[in-house]
Amino acid sequence: MSHDAERDALDVAGRVVELVRRLAGPAAEAEVVVTRSDLALTRFANSFIHQNVAESGVEVRLRLHARGRTAAGSGSVVTPDGLAALVERTLAAARLCPPDPAWPGLTPPTPAPTAPDWDEATAFAEPAERAERVRAFVAAVGGLEAAGYCRTAYRAAAFANSAGHCAHGSAAEAAMDGIARAGGADGVARLCADRLADLDGAALGARAAAKARAAVDPVELPPGRYEVVLEPAAVADLLHNFALWGFNGKRHTERQSFVEPGAAQFDPAVMLVDDPLAGSGLPFDAEGTGRRALTLVDAGTTVAVAHDRRSGAAAGTASTGHAARGAATFGPMVGNLRLAGTGGPPAIGTRGGDDSAPAGGTGTEPGGAGTPVGAVLDADSAALVAGMERGLLVSDLWYTRVLDTKSLVITGLTRNGVWLVEGGVPVRAVRNFRFTESYPRALGPGAVLGIGSRPVRQPDRVVGTWWDAPALRLAAWNFTGGASG
Repeated sequence: MSHDAERDALDVAGRVVELVRRLAGPAAEAEVVVTRSDLALTRFANSFIHQNVAESGVEVRLRLHARGRTAAGSGSVVTPDGLAALVERTLAAARLCPPDPAWPGLTPPTPAPTAPDWDEATAFAEPAERAERVRAFVAAVGGLEAAGYCRTAYRAAAFANSAGHCAHGSAAEAAMDGIARAGGADGVARLCADRLADLDGAALGARAAAKARAAVDPVELPPGRYEVVLEPAAVADLLHNFALWGFNGKRHTERQSFVEPGAAQFDPAVMLVDDPLAGSGLPFDAEGTGRRALTLVDAGTTVAVAHDRRSGAAAGTASTGHAARGAATFGPMVGNLRLAGTGGPPAIGTRGGDDSAPAGGTGTEPGGAGTPVGAVLDADSAALVAGMERGLLVSDLWYTRVLDTKSLVITGLTRNGVWLVEGGVPVRAVRNFRFTESYPRALGPGAVLGIGSRPVRQPDRVVGTWWDAPALRLAAWNFTGGASG
């Protein structure tokens, strides 16, 4: 089925290129991406499934450059009349656009990387298969309120341009995001995977419930700078903002990014790699450029930024395969960022055992339910917390907003559990904080005290985007107030 979908998509892309040639003349340049997508989502709230939705469709995206002007259009009607209408309205838009002297031209015919394997059972999973994960999650929370979703997605895509370049591939993924609530306190568990079979709803539910029970009856602490251990869900927000605002080649060229290639901007323990083919990803970007792993930070030194053809031309370099829809406005997008330790100092968490099992401290929950606070810790977090004399364990960050793009100062809130750590043991739950922090500074030279050895892939709202996030122990994090201000 996947090969048929790819062939069909490639045929449609070729027909659009030919239509542009006929209607606009041989001098017009065109690139076409045709994507068939199947997205299914099973939502639950109050511990019951309340919505199961699925959508399947085909999108045709056309970008063309004619008579020195560039325009883009999209449509979903793949009949001859529908494709002709798409080309005609995109040509009409191009006539109204201003001249585009920075047009970088088309991707020449080049071999694309081999697409990674993808799981057909995930791509075409039935609602009952997602419901099984939800049922296991709800059963594992032991009577607490549960809410969240389980989703599966499949994409088959093809690219063609008037320079004779073409590419095609398919990808599938699954994700689960759930919370458990106990007495107003929430615990969270998230995971993105290449296979639905790798999502263990019971393990995720048990983890969320343990965190919720350990987070009841929090105390209030004064704002200030605290040493922290950020769990993977929180680290994912750092990676998301690094991707959008930092390693964006357009923003870097316009001097709106903190990134300085060649400078030691991060702790020597930090390595950042964008690796779209580490999971089931498409092997080419929106311009047909092959996607490959790109090291952005190596042993603390920034070594690269992401480029599409336009930003690469402006910077005097080549595309790195990061073109995306809207890139002409926002810039090339990093969407599969992995944070890893370099293997040297500081010490990396290597505590053994099952990540889903309780580990670590032996304190008890202030709320009196008897849940060990240490039950909130996975193996890596436990190893990092064990070295902390006094600080905070932070589960998650949210509602984050950029205050300054140049230094990437972010403000936001904690959620889904914060705990005070004393003597290497989480001893009590803490009320949520507001923070204001420069993300690059927080990971700067000397600031990273430990990196978990096993990243946990965190899902993004956009299918095909994910963050390989380990737990992090940082020397300081600037908490500026309570959640109310």
